[in-house]
Amino acid sequence: MPDKKLIIANWKMNPPTYKEAEQLAEAVIKSSPKKVDVVLCPPFVWLTDMSHESTGKVKFGAQDVFWESGGAFTGEISAAMLKNSGVDYAIIGHSERRRHLGETDAMVNKKVLAALKAGLRVILCVGESKEVRRKGIDAAKRFVERQLREDLQGIKYQESSIKNLVVTYEPVWAISGGDSTHTADDPKNAVEMIAFIKSILNSIFHILYSRVLYGGSVNAKNAGSFLREPEIGGALVGGASLKPKEFLGILKAAEKYGSMSDK
Repeated sequence: MPDKKLIIANWKMNPPTYKEAEQLAEAVIKSSPKKVDVVLCPPFVWLTDMSHESTGKVKFGAQDVFWESGGAFTGEISAAMLKNSGVDYAIIGHSERRRHLGETDAMVNKKVLAALKAGLRVILCVGESKEVRRKGIDAAKRFVERQLREDLQGIKYQESSIKNLVVTYEPVWAISGGDSTHTADDPKNAVEMIAFIKSILNSIFHILYSRVLYGGSVNAKNAGSFLREPEIGGALVGGASLKPKEFLGILKAAEKYGSMSDK
């Protein structure tokens, strides 16, 4: 199992200028701890400029990917294009794409398979809505299990697939999306769900060692409460990743608790 914590910055549709994006990336790259795996996911319009200039201290990821290798698919970007541009990761199935763009589990599944085939590392996002969670933890687990079964259907039991798959548990109701009224999940609840996800990956897909992250209103103040848990392999960070001091605070927590898991 990886000892380092994995921290992913999902900038979403931010910032509005390349200069701001460059300054943000430089601030992170300059101060990133060696004992933390850091991935920056800028919007596509800034991504390849940054990935081509990567020094290797951080990795770069895409916020989406298409399932076809090429052709008449206006506006889409293939996994091979990303891989050939120095991009290492791709976020797939983020709840905002599922909710706002109608992305289905069948579409997510095709993207996962295409990305793994091209050698990208997949960050698969799963998680329940507020309506499901109100029905209780068992209902939430059934929902997430169904997502995993459908999103990973047809995945081959190969070392490369296992190594390149990261799952993020992002309870939809905990994602701020810029709304300060949203609050993060309780770390104990997150650990319970992440342990459940690992059990599904093990029993159904024969993945014995998996990296499962938490995503949902993570900030410098609460990061330690999640990252101190050995079960949680890191965090997918949204709004806080746009604030250098805030994001670096998360990285410091990841370094501290990642180092503890080494011992």
